[in-house]
Amino acid sequence: MALPDLYALATQSLETAFATTSGTIALFAAGIAGLLVVVSSFVKTMIPLRYLAVAGNVGFLIYGALHPAFIMILLHGALLPINIWRLAEMARLTRQVTKAAEQSDLSGVWLRPYMRKQRLRAGQVLFRKGDQATHLYFLADGRMEFVEIGQEMEPGRLFGEIAFFAPDKRRTLTARCVTKCTVLRIDEHTFRELYFQNPAFGFQVVSLVAGRLIADRQRLEAMVAEHSRPAELAAAGSVQ
Repeated sequence: MALPDLYALATQSLETAFATTSGTIALFAAGIAGLLVVVSSFVKTMIPLRYLAVAGNVGFLIYGALHPAFIMILLHGALLPINIWRLAEMARLTRQVTKAAEQSDLSGVWLRPYMRKQRLRAGQVLFRKGDQATHLYFLADGRMEFVEIGQEMEPGRLFGEIAFFAPDKRRTLTARCVTKCTVLRIDEHTFRELYFQNPAFGFQVVSLVAGRLIADRQRLEAMVAEHSRPAELAAAGSVQ
């Protein structure tokens, strides 16, 4: 078909579509949806992209319904709930991590839907000092001991985050199960996906890690002060 014939056919189709109210609405919806698709190609973060995708799906569904196109209805009817679900999932994660940061909640419970379960027997070593840190962990059940410092951890805590974010990614302590343990883990690839999909999530996680470091430093300072007090009292007594 020659170019003039294609132009004439397109012009005729547009005139036919604009001749009715439903046709005009259909073309307007398709135009807006197409524009949103173009805009989405310039978006770098996931939440705005999902919003644009949902709006685009709705626009193409309107077009498919008013200007009957079964394939378009089928395609965007399938994509719409997927995009809504992914948008709600990411928005929920953002709210949870923001709330955790505001409340200084270092438990990491909000990461649980993105973690995989691992069961360990009593005495089993999860990781050793010097190992490469490939996962971030959450202790769901049991008691975990950090061997070098003799400290035990109760369930409901995120751990292993220091080495996970450290430049050399090396474990600084050995984690061993005191009892049977259930841990949840998230790997670096999954964590990076969450970060790049929603930079606000990454920013809040960094805030939480900084909060954990500050809390650990304060506990260390309190321990040092407590151990140094008897020596100070003894020195004061000898002076008297």
